[in-house]
Amino acid sequence: MSTPANPTTEQVRSASERIGWGKILAAALGILCIPLLWYAPLPLEPRTKHALAIAGFMVIFWIAEVIPHAITGLIGCWLFWALGVVPPRVAFGGFSSEAPWFLVGALFIGLMVTETGLAKRLAFAILSSVGTQYSRILLGFILTDFLMTFMIPAGPPRVILLGSIVLGVVASFGLDTKSNVARGMILAIAFSATLFDKTIIGSTPSILARSLIVEFGHVPVYWSKWFIAYFPLDVINILAAWWLILRLYPPEKDHLPGGRAYLRQQQEALGPWTAPEKRAAVLIVLAVVIWATDFVHHISPAVVGLGIGLAANLPGIGVLAPEQAKKINYSIFLFMGTNISMAEVLRETKALDVMSGALFGFLAPYIDNVLHSTVILYWSAFVAHLVLASETSMISVTMPLVMQFALENRLDPFAMGMVWSFATGGKLFIYQSLVLIAAYSFGCFNARDVFRIGLFFLIAESILLLLVVPLYWPLLGIG
Repeated sequence: MSTPANPTTEQVRSASERIGWGKILAAALGILCIPLLWYAPLPLEPRTKHALAIAGFMVIFWIAEVIPHAITGLIGCWLFWALGVVPPRVAFGGFSSEAPWFLVGALFIGLMVTETGLAKRLAFAILSSVGTQYSRILLGFILTDFLMTFMIPAGPPRVILLGSIVLGVVASFGLDTKSNVARGMILAIAFSATLFDKTIIGSTPSILARSLIVEFGHVPVYWSKWFIAYFPLDVINILAAWWLILRLYPPEKDHLPGGRAYLRQQQEALGPWTAPEKRAAVLIVLAVVIWATDFVHHISPAVVGLGIGLAANLPGIGVLAPEQAKKINYSIFLFMGTNISMAEVLRETKALDVMSGALFGFLAPYIDNVLHSTVILYWSAFVAHLVLASETSMISVTMPLVMQFALENRLDPFAMGMVWSFATGGKLFIYQSLVLIAAYSFGCFNARDVFRIGLFFLIAESILLLLVVPLYWPLLGIG
């Protein structure tokens, strides 16, 4: 007679299979990190050790994605408070900074544009104007990606929206998702999105980077200056992406069969402009105008972003119904708030000084001019991004250290922060970006495609920075 299986054992086995052994080991390491650092015989103040212990737990859980990022962040902040490391005003101090609220506004703006159909109308308007030749359609998608960054700041939803339009165009070519046409266009919008998310303040990583530069670098960061500083890189990378995709993935067909008829059909299906679309367009234009002129009025981009996002929810003025507003993913708000809170705790407990000295102390002798500092920062950030795959986690953990290093060595925190932030746009592997993961879901490319295109942009952008940082940025008062 067989012995019945132990239900508890079966439950543990099924849970292990569901979670994965890698995450289980990471969870054990993260939890073990707390007592190991807490009681480690290090020549540090107790508060400093305790802050490092909890921060280590948070970083390990974020890297391995053991549980949702927001939950990890909340647990860590609660531990800072519950274990007496810092008072609650510091443990949750990140929520009093601008970045989480800027993000909420950006999420509302993105939802407003997609729910009204304004984003799709803009996409087809641009595609209709570029013609039916494949090379022009490809350029049209890249330009659309750039312009839509102002309206849908988050890269993944932007890529998903454009990707669905790409598949419709590919079908009109009479091709499938494995064709060069499909592969080229999806890769173009994906890699362009990873760049634009860094050069225009609105995505989660750029909002967070700006906030940390202001908070820890003690310098003002204007939306307009950020955009103008990166604009030459945007233009060159648009052209570079267009050229590279055409060379690597020559199209099976040069022209879209019945192309104008297809595009006209899609535009007609959208119908005339609706009142919500018009109101959404007015709100978007208003936001961009105020952002672009912040060097005159000095109104925080976060104030503008949240204000426009809230206006989108007001009856008569806005366009979002209560049911639509429920689609907002507020967990990213919690994640960003706890990210900044962790950095605040590390600064309050002097742990930031210890980490900065350990990680960047050896770099000081080599950063003796603009060219050296640009090269070292760019490639150091790239290496850090290989380990801290999440852009948000990478910036939240390392940017305060970069700012500390800049202040201690009398370097421009704004310039160093911008180089460090821009370097997170370099990707060689799909896991490094939610944008690439979203694009990969369409089944049009593989890891080899990502590696070779990513390598091209990684090298090209480092060379471009060597020209822009010493020659162009000083004209803007950066550096």
